[in-house]
Amino acid sequence: MKIVWIDPGHGGKDPGAVANSLREKDIALIVSLGVKQRLEAEYEGVQVHLSRSTDVFLELKERTEAANKAGADLLVSIHCNAGGGAGGFESFRYTGVSAASRSLQNVLHTEIMAAIKTFGVIDRGQKAANLHMCRESKMPAVLTENLFIDVASDAAKLKRQEVIEALIAGHVSGIAKYLGLKRKEGKPMTKERDINVVSSWAAPAWEAATKNGYFDGTRPGAPITREEAAVLIMRLENKK
Repeated sequence: MKIVWIDPGHGGKDPGAVANSLREKDIALIVSLGVKQRLEAEYEGVQVHLSRSTDVFLELKERTEAANKAGADLLVSIHCNAGGGAGGFESFRYTGVSAASRSLQNVLHTEIMAAIKTFGVIDRGQKAANLHMCRESKMPAVLTENLFIDVASDAAKLKRQEVIEALIAGHVSGIAKYLGLKRKEGKPMTKERDINVVSSWAAPAWEAATKNGYFDGTRPGAPITREEAAVLIMRLENKK
């Protein structure tokens, strides 16, 4: 059984980067929950552990100590970036990294970019830095920076369900490829979306939006028409 440790960055009192009505901690958790759900549902012989599965604060030391204690086969710390510029995706390994971490970064970065390139995301490359999550982890470890919260074009992408799903798919594909995981029988690479079932990563937001009267609670996975968007905008205006 392979053990995968997914670390959703920030949480609780630490929101991470905040801009364009987005908080890094929320995106990190949504992607992380999606990665866990898909890896365990679609592949054999893998367990996915999360540093956090809710909006709580954890020290960096707590995160790496838990991953090390669990004997994880790899660690991926999921974040969003900030700092302006043109935006894009990049990944990090530790500066004094092992060959295994280099290999994990290469596979993971390649698979994520393959999944999101159709959305016009800039590839900022594979980098090395003295980051706690990569330095203190005893297993191959990579930190991903999934677009820029404070770059308007990237923020617009992060608000799109299909971009979030592509980020999840890229992480899943990279991890599965690195570990050599076998896909479960009857689990195709892609499947038709059941529009009546909300995705696990979107369930809390969907429930809140429904309670607030923005949606009627039906067909959470259906594309939205312009007339439906107009109704939603008017409901939002009336809530002010």
